[in-house]
Amino acid sequence: MTKKIAVYPGSFDPITFGHLDIINRALKIFDEVIIAVARNERKSPMFTIEERVNLIQSVLKDNERVKVDTFDGLLVDYVRSRKAQAIVRGLRAISDFEYELQMAQINRGISRDVETVFLMTSVFYSFLSSSIVKEVHSLNGPVDGLVPPLVKKALDAKLNR
Repeated sequence: MTKKIAVYPGSFDPITFGHLDIINRALKIFDEVIIAVARNERKSPMFTIEERVNLIQSVLKDNERVKVDTFDGLLVDYVRSRKAQAIVRGLRAISDFEYELQMAQINRGISRDVETVFLMTSVFYSFLSSSIVKEVHSLNGPVDGLVPPLVKKALDAKLNR
């Protein structure tokens, strides 16, 4: 039987409880989930790609069904290179759906053998994004319920707290 593998791409700058919710739910469908941290030169991330990978690996170290990797270039090329069958994307709002539908259609046009699976974010995390976490944290707001303690510690270190 073929192992069901999904790729969950994103910037994960930083990883949040919303991301973890999607990962845990994807693991109910797939045998393995590869978290693919995008190398995106157009963004100015708070954390280097190495820091993001290390944070994700540390947070998920006890789950052997989760792998962490980086990629650049076309997502579908990366997915095929990892012998995965699907891309997992989390949806928070209608605005997410519009963009994600366009991306899924483009990916499907490039590679008919790669499916996109949309998972609705749990209601509690429907407002959550890495950008919001960084903004709240920069204004000395509480982020304890938004990110794992290890990530909060890394955020504090970035702002010399």
